[in-house]
Amino acid sequence: MSRVAKVESFILTVARDEPYLGALRSGEEVNEKGYFVRKGNKTVYLNRDRTVLVRVVTDSGAVGWGETYGLAAPRATTEIITDLLIDFIVGRDPAEAAGIHDDLYDLMRVRGYTGGFYLDALAAVDIALWDVSAREAGKSLAEQLGGRLRKTLPCYVSGLPKPTLGERVEYAKDWQTKGFNTFKIAGAVADDGNVEEVSALRAALGPDVLIACDLHWAFTPEGAIAEIEAMEEHGLWFAEAPVQPEDIKGLAKVAQSVRTPVGAGEEWRTVHEARLRFDADALQIVQPEMGHTGITEFVRICKAAHAQGIAIIPHATIGAGIFLAASLQAGLALEGVIGHEYQPSIFDRNSGLITRGIECRDGVYRVADGPGIGIEPTPNALSQMEKIG
Repeated sequence: MSRVAKVESFILTVARDEPYLGALRSGEEVNEKGYFVRKGNKTVYLNRDRTVLVRVVTDSGAVGWGETYGLAAPRATTEIITDLLIDFIVGRDPAEAAGIHDDLYDLMRVRGYTGGFYLDALAAVDIALWDVSAREAGKSLAEQLGGRLRKTLPCYVSGLPKPTLGERVEYAKDWQTKGFNTFKIAGAVADDGNVEEVSALRAALGPDVLIACDLHWAFTPEGAIAEIEAMEEHGLWFAEAPVQPEDIKGLAKVAQSVRTPVGAGEEWRTVHEARLRFDADALQIVQPEMGHTGITEFVRICKAAHAQGIAIIPHATIGAGIFLAASLQAGLALEGVIGHEYQPSIFDRNSGLITRGIECRDGVYRVADGPGIGIEPTPNALSQMEKIG
C-alpha cells in the first residue's frame, strides 16, 4: 500500500491571440491584469488561458496529475492547497481518494466553504489522487470506475468563436464537413440575438443537425421561456443555463414550461447542489464540470442523475487537458452519459500541453486506454509552469 509523499501546485498560463469566445465586443475592455467582462453574461474572463495543476507523488515514486480552473485569482486556489490541504493529504493512501475528498470537505463545511475556490482546490487534488491510484493499479480511470461502457463518446462543437454571424455559420459548416453534426452557440456573443443565430445555423446546416444554445444565466424565467420558445421554431436541441444559478425555482419553471430540454450544472461542485435541482424537476440534462467537481463528486452527480432519468452531457472547456481527460475517462464508464462538450479553440490549440491520449474527430472523442487518466503534461507544459509554495 503506497502513501502520498508530496503534493505540489502549479499555475500554467498560455497566451492567446484572442480571448475565449472570440474577439472583444463593443464596450468590453481588458484591464491591466488581463481581465474583462463579457457584457452578454456579466462574467469576468481573461485575455489568455490560465489553469491550476496539482501533482501528487507517492512514496513509491508514482505520479498523478489533477487540474482545476485558474482563470480568476488562481493563487486563491493554490494557497488553499499549499497552506491548508497538503498536511491532511500527505501520508494517506491515494486509493482512498473518495474518503480523502470527504475528509477535506468536512474540514470547512460548517464554515460555509461548500463551493468556490475551496472546492476547486479539492477537485484538483481529487483528480490527482484518482490518477495516481489508477496508475499504481495498472488500470485506466475508466477501468477503476468499473470499466468502459462505450468505445467512443459523441461530442458537440461548442462556442463557434468567430466575430460575425456569417463567419460563425461558415465555421460550423466547416466542422460539418469534418463529420460533426452537433453544435452549441454562446448567447453571450450572439450579437444578432439567439433566435437569429439558431435560425441562420439551421438554414445553413440542414434539418438533421442538433443545435443547442447556452443562455449564460442571462434571463429571468419569463424571459428565458419566451427566448426558448422562439428558438424552438427553428429546432433546438437543448437550452443551457437559462436563469441565474441561484434561482432553483426559476430554473424549474423554465424546464417545466418549454418543450426543449433544459441543461445546467457547470458551476456546481457537489451532488448536494445537484440534488436540490434534481428534486425540483428543474432540468432534463445535467452538465457536470470535472474542473469544479473532481472525480468523486462527478461520479456522484452522474449516478444521482441517472437514477432520476436525467441525461448527462459533461461540460469541459478551459484548461490544459488534464480535467478534460478525467471527464472523458469517467464519461466512458458511467451510465447515462450521452455526449460531451468539445471546445476546438481550447483543446486543439492547447493539445501540445498534454501527451497523446485524446483524439476528437468525426464527431466523437476517442480516448487511449493507458493507466490513470491516460495523459500527463508534456515537457513543453512543464517548462511553462509556475510552482507555487
